[in-house]
Amino acid sequence: MTDWATRIHNIVPLAIEGTVIRTLGMTVAASDFPAPINSVAEIVRPAGPPILAEVVGFRDRLTLLYPYGETNGLRRGDRVRLRRSTWQLAVGEGLLGRVIDPLLIPLDGRPLVGLNERVLLTAPPPPPCERPPICEALPTGVRAIDGLLTCGKGQRLGIFSGSGVGKSVLLGMMARFTAASRVVLALIGERGREVREFLERDLGPQGLARSVVVVATSDRPAILRVRALMVATRIAEYFRDQGHDVLLLVDSLTRFAMAQREVGLAAGELPSSRGYPPSVFALLPRLVERAGRAAAGSITAFYSVLVEGDDPHEPIADCVRGLLDGHIWLSRKLASAGHYPAIDILESLSRLMPAVTTPDHYQAALTVRQLLAAYREHEDLITIGAYRRGADKLVDCALELLDVIEGYLRQPLETPATFSEAKEHLVGLHLRVASRLGQASTKTEDQKLGGGGPTGLERETLSQFTRVPHPVTSAGDISKTNR
Repeated sequence: MTDWATRIHNIVPLAIEGTVIRTLGMTVAASDFPAPINSVAEIVRPAGPPILAEVVGFRDRLTLLYPYGETNGLRRGDRVRLRRSTWQLAVGEGLLGRVIDPLLIPLDGRPLVGLNERVLLTAPPPPPCERPPICEALPTGVRAIDGLLTCGKGQRLGIFSGSGVGKSVLLGMMARFTAASRVVLALIGERGREVREFLERDLGPQGLARSVVVVATSDRPAILRVRALMVATRIAEYFRDQGHDVLLLVDSLTRFAMAQREVGLAAGELPSSRGYPPSVFALLPRLVERAGRAAAGSITAFYSVLVEGDDPHEPIADCVRGLLDGHIWLSRKLASAGHYPAIDILESLSRLMPAVTTPDHYQAALTVRQLLAAYREHEDLITIGAYRRGADKLVDCALELLDVIEGYLRQPLETPATFSEAKEHLVGLHLRVASRLGQASTKTEDQKLGGGGPTGLERETLSQFTRVPHPVTSAGDISKTNR
């Protein structure tokens, strides 16, 4: 519903004009131009169309504007005019299946129609005491996440990885296979070549049909890359208020922070941590808190974070990890071994998994974690042949079921996994582990007699997971998958 009282209160007279005095790095300084922060102005050039710019700060009685485009032909004394005092977005069902930029200009060559409502760009997050508890799982269609890192409707998670580990592929799988009724994607700072590849190969027609894609490539001005995430978040909020369960996918939050760093430094902020000004760390929680569950619907958000040099303690990763409700770590070692999706289960965590899963499901996930942890702890001894079977029951069980577990965690890129399938096979694996640990002595005797082959659930699971062809079949496919 339109809040007319707020709109009237925020009205600023448009008959405000100023004069270009000088340029300061990426910003333009104008005098006699008392426009508010975040308002949009146009700079009139003698040659060429006007340049749109946004007010980002003030300095020495001058107003600082960050242009939306090239400043070729700009000169001292050019007129500056206020175009828009507040940001408003046109929203509606007509956004579905469309690719737009932060200014709502379509990038797919078709006009935008069916946008019958207007909303302000900024909106407050749901009040803390009015947020409904997150108690229902949201299937993503990715077996490793649904089974071992189950997320709830309204949860916020981070996907942490270095470059080329399969982050974009994982986001595309979730966009295609999720049970959410609406998907909003923000592609921030991507290479122009990769946008079409992501839309056609990773997202596909099935995923695009129920999605809104907001794109700001790396060559766009930093202020537009910042606006891209704000626009995507506001569109997700609109669909949530219509009663939908929305999946918000952001690629990537690191490039958003880098863009805000450019804007902040250009506006005169001082760097505080590895060159990032304070505005970056103030803006991140304000945006992240807007996702979540509300009375009408929910926004489940996955924010990808590029980890510089695979360092999990760099400033943006550290800040974001403390703001989110869980994290998914993608391993370069697994990706190099052809294990996709390359999710390192032991380094990943969903903080709300106990609240959105049944006790048997949660216990089964803990059992698999224990097996993986036991194997990793003794991996060096196992590799050099120094480990003797019978020394540790849990390690013995992990060795026997390792192929089954890895088969469960792998998933072909074009094959969705249902939530019930992910749960049932995980629970069955837990029961098999409990049975083996309880009958360790019998199992040892069977091994002495030459037994110990796969039985029961193992045969069923191996047939379903380890015999499917892996999606990586050639060097070209490996380069595509490792995006």
